[in-house]
Amino acid sequence: MNSSTKPKNSDQRLVCVDALRGFDMLWIIGGAEVLITLAKATGIGFLDNIAVHFDHTWGQFHFYDLIQPLFLFIVGVVMPVSFKKRIARGETKKRLYTHILKRVFVLYILGLISSGHLLSFDIMKIPLVTNVFHCIAFGYLFSSIMILELNRKWQIVITAGLLLIYWAIMALIPIPGHGAGIYQQDLNLALYVDNAVLGHFQEGEGWTYIITSINFIPSIMLGVFAGNILQSDKDELKRARLLGLVGICCIVAGRIWGIWFPVIHHIWTSSLVLYGAGLSFLLLSLFYLVIDIWGFKKWSFPFVVIGMNAIAVYVATHLFDFSRIGNIFVGGLAGYMGTWGDFLQAVAALAVVWLILYYMYIKKTFIKV
Repeated sequence: MNSSTKPKNSDQRLVCVDALRGFDMLWIIGGAEVLITLAKATGIGFLDNIAVHFDHTWGQFHFYDLIQPLFLFIVGVVMPVSFKKRIARGETKKRLYTHILKRVFVLYILGLISSGHLLSFDIMKIPLVTNVFHCIAFGYLFSSIMILELNRKWQIVITAGLLLIYWAIMALIPIPGHGAGIYQQDLNLALYVDNAVLGHFQEGEGWTYIITSINFIPSIMLGVFAGNILQSDKDELKRARLLGLVGICCIVAGRIWGIWFPVIHHIWTSSLVLYGAGLSFLLLSLFYLVIDIWGFKKWSFPFVVIGMNAIAVYVATHLFDFSRIGNIFVGGLAGYMGTWGDFLQAVAALAVVWLILYYMYIKKTFIKV
């Protein structure tokens, strides 16, 4: 066996996971704005075509629609090794479940703070369920129970079952006065339930959470399965190939299922779960191959800096406008640059965020939940 493909200690921290998490976060902390303003400044068609993908459009899968599924997927990837380490330290199930419940509570509160206007202290403006943190909280809770209480066979069976259950609910239960199997932006069962249960305490814009929460669990569990592959005793190249193979299978399955149950992000359809997870498997396979197997790590450092403090930067960029700090340095110059001024301001804002994260990184300040 070639020494470069020998299995490494499966408990060691994989750089690829932090890098992929940082790559995912980059686009919602300013990276997307940099590309969009660059496209406007240059007028280059190729960049315009890329910029279009940084938006959510009903019934279409853009790159922006991968960010949230990938985030949930990565949460699942790290769960097997996290629980393994805690159990190895002698933690009891009672202590594990206490930790899980505390984490779920903190994630829920962070979701309300970052996107739910909790700090406004105006109950009429606070959606009860909103934000990726709420998706993670629900999916993490039930995924944790499955990891701790069920063997892998049953984990797979239940994950598949949940995807089918959500499809059956959406496809077969009629919307009063309209019928079943309707997947329109302003008319679908998931939205009907959210309207009925949450009323004005919902996020709006077609995003749904009540029955949609069923599918947050498979999104994380598919990441758990990827984490199990990374923790397996197979040699590294076989792990990377298996991740890629599973990814391709999920993409194909998602696209085929999408013929009858469309790939729609807003209502987190089962086809969306599979398609998003498939792309996530492929990205993880690529990052793992390049960074941890082949050893090309330097290029990923900017992503790692972001990925090591992903939760902190997500909350911070939702609470603070870092472009104001950036404009202290470039605002005057930007006024003379026409359409390039917006690009300069976007780059400056992202640079401010990254430099703060870099300072935290070199000081080994990592905020975790």
